[in-house]
Amino acid sequence: MRLATLITNTDDSAFSRARPDDGEKFAALIAKARPDWSTVPFWVCREEFPSDIGSFDGVMITGSPASVLAGLPWMLRLEELIRQMIAAGQPLFGACFGHQMIAKVLGASIIPNPLGWGHGRLELSRVAQAPWSGPEPQFSLYGSHSEQVGDVPQGARVLFEGPGCPIAGFELNETVFSVQHHPEMTRDFITDLVEEYADEVGQAVTASARASLTQPADSGLFAGELARFFDYASARRAE
Repeated sequence: MRLATLITNTDDSAFSRARPDDGEKFAALIAKARPDWSTVPFWVCREEFPSDIGSFDGVMITGSPASVLAGLPWMLRLEELIRQMIAAGQPLFGACFGHQMIAKVLGASIIPNPLGWGHGRLELSRVAQAPWSGPEPQFSLYGSHSEQVGDVPQGARVLFEGPGCPIAGFELNETVFSVQHHPEMTRDFITDLVEEYADEVGQAVTASARASLTQPADSGLFAGELARFFDYASARRAE
């Protein structure tokens, strides 16, 4: 299977440049479950869009420190592309910013995180089953977000919830799947990120995030869930 990774990460800091970029991180995530699949990165935040998005078996939209409410030209272009993909039934996955942008396109509000920040290793509880769902009642994933989806997107079904985050993941028409957190992040990366963001998020949030990292996240299990989603949604598209 050949997937497009639409990179929305606007962080061009020395911290970011010293580490694998989101194209590499999402490729590594998929490879945990489907090492024979390929991913092609497109830096949509730099106005680099695929010439033919429909030629891909599926699409992943990454996270970003940018707000989906900023309304920048590349974001508006991405919103229109999301509408096209949903209308065509193209398998589409969004993480964090991608999750929020898909929800926004579907008419949902984007609101401040009521807890201030979700930061570190975060818990997800499965509240509904999809055809690709595994047996796990819960996941832990790394994350860092101060905004989130405020209400259920039109036509969507909530799949995951978490503390202070009732819409932590959803699906639409069995061809769209999204999650508020970052399954692509590694433990080394989030550990470094917690220290990098310490001044921005404050002592209490940082201390809580550090404590959460004593156990690893379930990235491998979620990679399997994501791969099964693309398998299922791709077959559905071909019907």
